[in-house]
Amino acid sequence: MNKVKQSVTYAFGAFGHDAFYAALTTYFITFITSQLLEGSDGKQINGWMVGFITTMIVIIRVIEIFFDPLIGAMIDNTKTKWGKFKPWIFGGAIVSSITLIMIFSNFFGLTESNPNLYLVLFAIVFIIADFSYSALDVAFWGLLPSLSLNSSDRTKIGTVARFGSTLGSTGTAIVLVPINIWISRWLTGSTDDTQTRAGWLGFAIFISALSLIGALLTCWGTQEGKSAIRKNVKKTSFKDIFQILGRNDQLMWLASSYFLFALGFAITNSMIVYYFRYVMDKPDEYSMVGVVEAVLGIVAVLMFPTLQNLITRKWVYVSSIGVMVIGYILYNFSGNNVGLTLVSTGLLYVAQPLVFLATLMTISDCVEYGQLRNGTRNESVTLTIRPLLDKLGGAFSNGIVGIAALGAGMTGAATAADITASGILHFKVFMLYIPMVFVIVAAIIFAVKITLTERRHAEIAHELETKFA
Repeated sequence: MNKVKQSVTYAFGAFGHDAFYAALTTYFITFITSQLLEGSDGKQINGWMVGFITTMIVIIRVIEIFFDPLIGAMIDNTKTKWGKFKPWIFGGAIVSSITLIMIFSNFFGLTESNPNLYLVLFAIVFIIADFSYSALDVAFWGLLPSLSLNSSDRTKIGTVARFGSTLGSTGTAIVLVPINIWISRWLTGSTDDTQTRAGWLGFAIFISALSLIGALLTCWGTQEGKSAIRKNVKKTSFKDIFQILGRNDQLMWLASSYFLFALGFAITNSMIVYYFRYVMDKPDEYSMVGVVEAVLGIVAVLMFPTLQNLITRKWVYVSSIGVMVIGYILYNFSGNNVGLTLVSTGLLYVAQPLVFLATLMTISDCVEYGQLRNGTRNESVTLTIRPLLDKLGGAFSNGIVGIAALGAGMTGAATAADITASGILHFKVFMLYIPMVFVIVAAIIFAVKITLTERRHAEIAHELETKFA
């Protein structure tokens, strides 16, 4: 029953965690560009602030990427009666929830009355929000390898958690508009489907509550394992961080592979909406992509444990990328066919959760592998690699997507009729061909260089248990 309790409460935490991430990274930009800078008379005010705020966000997130290993080191150095992860999960959830609500407001009308003061306060609060979420993120996923030393048990817990996170991220898209409209009607007395700043603020409060409740459930229902292996730790200094990561060759090869995958997937995923609008001229059909992503994402997560038992984790990773390559090839022949485009998209979306889980489980096993090679255990520093790579891939993909859209003429008031054949070819090079090369190289690296199999991890765990018994 204890394992069930751990898995369920950890999944609830993942649900709120990814709902928060979707609100912070995806829908906050929509709020900034659509509602925040609307004046009391309904007109847009200080449009230059949109560019300033979005540029500020990109700079903050790029800088924050390099602080993740430091956060991991601080967590590894934490010693309390509640363990080393729960204080960061609890504290990070409280701070990030409060600051999310704050950035989804206009600071009591400062966008109109004092824009410069608003920008200063926004920068301070957003930095706190982003860094507190990073601490929560590193601690939350860093908790996974401490829950069990058994690779099979980790797979079960991680799969249930990924199921929760998938529901959280896709569910946010589902509840966004209804919550916004309901609160807008409640506060303004309107009867139409108008979305207001108050509606967005209500949405932020709702998501913050989910994140905080999920974090509290995780802290209540999970328990860090106690063993001689987990006691083999020492204080991690700034200098130690890079030695810990650099000496773990399996972690470094995995990082190289997953970065290429994450970058390729992020580029394509960001450009699908452009494909529907500028290539197919069917922007209204794009909503079906969200349904495909939600359904196939859940199916893929539920399939992972069975597939891992049948063909091993390595071949789940490699074969999933093979499925993605088929999706890329089909995309090239999809044209204006909505059905074929959705099938192609589905092949990408069914593969992504499988690669994510294979990566997460392998990184978790790298904790013991690194412990055997380095002589000490560093759970959080090791687990920072995955979110760091996702953020880095996202940052690079934003720039690449911008270059692709500009080169293809897919900007401003342009329509599908304005895009030339050479523009579409230029677009496909960035959306399909370059990412396909990235993911193929990622698969080759994983297949050739990753030797940390489930069996090898079991041998390492047994060797460590014997050594520290």
